[in-house]
Amino acid sequence: MKLMKLRWLDLLRSYLWIALGLALYSFGWTAFLIPSKIIGGGVAGISTLMYYLAGIPVGVWIFVLNIALILLGARRLGWRFAVNTLLGITLSSIFFSLMQKEFPQPLVEDQFMAALVGAGLAGAGLGITFSNGGNSGGFDIIALAISESRSVSPGSIILILNVFVISSSYFVFHSVEKVVYGFVVMAVNSYALDVVMGGIKQSYQIMIFSQKSLDIAEHIARNVRRGITVFKGYGWYSKRPIDIILVIAHREDKAHIMRIIKEVDDKAFVSVSKVQGVFGSNFEKLKV
Repeated sequence: MKLMKLRWLDLLRSYLWIALGLALYSFGWTAFLIPSKIIGGGVAGISTLMYYLAGIPVGVWIFVLNIALILLGARRLGWRFAVNTLLGITLSSIFFSLMQKEFPQPLVEDQFMAALVGAGLAGAGLGITFSNGGNSGGFDIIALAISESRSVSPGSIILILNVFVISSSYFVFHSVEKVVYGFVVMAVNSYALDVVMGGIKQSYQIMIFSQKSLDIAEHIARNVRRGITVFKGYGWYSKRPIDIILVIAHREDKAHIMRIIKEVDDKAFVSVSKVQGVFGSNFEKLKV
């Protein structure tokens, strides 16, 4: 019963983070990009173009254009993904509809600043959403479907797809400047997305040298539930054998492990390194 409760709490926390990410994503668009007539790509970009052509709110277009893509996501990535996608596009549609009414004018008049700030906020919001198992629909579905089986970052895939949408904005606004700002948005959005996702998924390699290594290992295994490898070593300075602990841990586990080390042996020698990628049990799936 306790385990089931924890699972529900984890699920609730994930959905709250997804909602926060989508709210940030929608804010970046509605407060900076849409009122500045800057098209940043994706379904939101297409929806913005349709808004200026037909006058129908962006939130409505986002919901309508994503229906077919939900079916695509369900076939490729499973029905749980489809449910998360439906949640994502519903929340996005609501956030866009509510926020667009609140921001008829951009928060900053300078279009270059609007492009930078709007794209940064939108990309960061997507990064938070992606990292918690959600998405905002549209090109995100295509990006996640491809990155699920290939070692290609979602930001890079979205970057390529958005070129076509941004280029088409010229035929609506007849402005080369708007197209250039659109490409600025595309690059910043992609960069912010990858930075946030990389930071959230950051893992660490921790090596612990201590005369109480086995006690530390036992505490880590019992309280953090991370895999531990113990090497036999020999201290050349002390001329004594020593057990060396190697732990690969997620970002959120690092502080807990460091506290355990300090409590068991505050004189332990500890080496902490960031690792570029960790694949295997309890980490990412190996992709080729």
